[in-house]
Amino acid sequence: MSKLIILEGPDAGAKFSFDSGRLLIGRGEECQIRINQGSISRHHAALTFMGNCWQIEDLNSQNGVFIDGVQISRQQLTQSTRIRLGTINVQFEAGPELQLRSAEPAQQVPAQSAGSVSMDDIGAIGNLTSSILNEIGRVIIGQKQVAEELLIAIAAGGHCLMIGLPGLAKTLMVSTLAQILQLQFKRVQFTPDLMPSDIIGTDVLDIDEQTGRKSFRFIKGPIFTNMLLADEINRTPPKTQAALLEAMQEKQVTASNQMFKLPPPFFVLATQNPLEQEGTYPLPEAQLDRFMFNILVDYPAAEEEEAIVMATTSRRDIKLQRVLGAEELVKLQAVVRDLPVSPHVVKYATRLVRMTRPGDAEAPEFIRTNIHCGAGPRAAQCLVLGAKARAVLHGRLNVSCADVKALALPVLRHRIFTNFTADSEGITADTLVSKLLEAVPEPDAKDYK
Repeated sequence: MSKLIILEGPDAGAKFSFDSGRLLIGRGEECQIRINQGSISRHHAALTFMGNCWQIEDLNSQNGVFIDGVQISRQQLTQSTRIRLGTINVQFEAGPELQLRSAEPAQQVPAQSAGSVSMDDIGAIGNLTSSILNEIGRVIIGQKQVAEELLIAIAAGGHCLMIGLPGLAKTLMVSTLAQILQLQFKRVQFTPDLMPSDIIGTDVLDIDEQTGRKSFRFIKGPIFTNMLLADEINRTPPKTQAALLEAMQEKQVTASNQMFKLPPPFFVLATQNPLEQEGTYPLPEAQLDRFMFNILVDYPAAEEEEAIVMATTSRRDIKLQRVLGAEELVKLQAVVRDLPVSPHVVKYATRLVRMTRPGDAEAPEFIRTNIHCGAGPRAAQCLVLGAKARAVLHGRLNVSCADVKALALPVLRHRIFTNFTADSEGITADTLVSKLLEAVPEPDAKDYK
C-alpha cells in the first residue's frame, strides 16, 4: 500500500495507508487524510488512483500544493515524493500496487469500468455516453435531450446557458452531472448586489506577527473550479456578468496583476428564468456569444410528471456511480478536437450561419424581413465542434450534416436577433432557425467547381 506521512505540524508522524480510490486531504472532518493546521484548507487537495499511478490535485486551496518548490494544480506521483501542502511538508511513499497494476495487461481491465476505456476507441466512448445518460436518468426523469446537449457541450469544451421555468431541475441536472463525472462543482447565486470579486476572488492583507511586514494575498473565488453553475445569471448587473468573459474564453483569470490558469476542464453552466424579468439585466451580446449552446428546458410530459411526483414525494437515497473523471474528460475533449471533419460538413455549417445575416446577398427573404443582426463566425465554429462531439459521443467516426442540423437550434437561437416586425407577429428565433434548416440545402457537386 502507498503511504502519506505528515512531517510537520501538530499531526507530525501520522501515517495514512491506501491502495485505491480517491482521498480528500484537508482540515475538514469528512477528509480521509486530515491535517489540522491553519495553512491547510478545509478541502486542500485530493489523491486519486488513475489506473497505474497516484495523482495529486490542488482543490483550489488558499496556500497551494508544491512539489520541488513549484506550485502545481495536478501531477502524477509514481515514486516517493516530498510534497508541501500550505506550510506543511508531507512524504508520499509509493506502494507495490503501482508496479502490480501497471504490469497488468490492458485486456484484463473491464472495458466499461470507470476511467479504463481508451479514448482512441470511439465505439467505447459511445458506450460511456449511454452509461452517463443512464446515471442522469436515475435522478432526473425525462429531459433526455437537455442532458444529451449538456454532455455534447462538455465534450466539446463549451459553455451552456439553460433557460427554463423554476422547478424544472436545471440546477439538479448540473450537480448530478458533476457527480457522475467527478468534477469539482461550485454554485453561485447571482443577485443584484453581487460583485466581480465575489466570483473571481479578492486580495486580503496579511501581517507577519514576527516582523510586522505587510503583504497582500489573493484568495481565489468560486470561479476556480471545474464546473461553475451561475444560477439566474441575468439577475446581476453587466459589470459582474463581465467577470466571466475572460474565464469563459481564455480559461484564465487576471487579478492583482497576475494571471491564474483555471483547472481543466472548466465549464460555465448558467441558468435563466424566461418569465420573471423585473429586476433583471439582459445579457450583453458578447456574453451570449460565449455560450456554445442555449438550451431550453421545457415542461415534462404527463407520464414523466407523474413519475417525478411519485419519486420526489418518497424517501430516496440514490448513490450515483462515477463514469468519467476530470483527466479522462480532458482526453475525450482531445479526441473530439482530433476527429477529422469533411469540407462538405464545414461548408454546410458555414453556409447555414451566413444565411442568418440579413445583409448577405443569398439570405432568404424571411431572414431579411425578420432579423436585424445574424450570427457571427463563432456560431459556425460551435456548429462544427458540436457536430464532432455528437459523433464521438454516439460512437461514430464520421461527422455528417445531420449532426450539424441536430445542433442548429441550441447554437443559433441566442445568436440571431429578431426585429420589430418579427416581434410584433410573434415570430421567434427558433421559428426562423427551423425555416432556415428547410431552406438551406446541403452542398452539392456544383459547389465544388
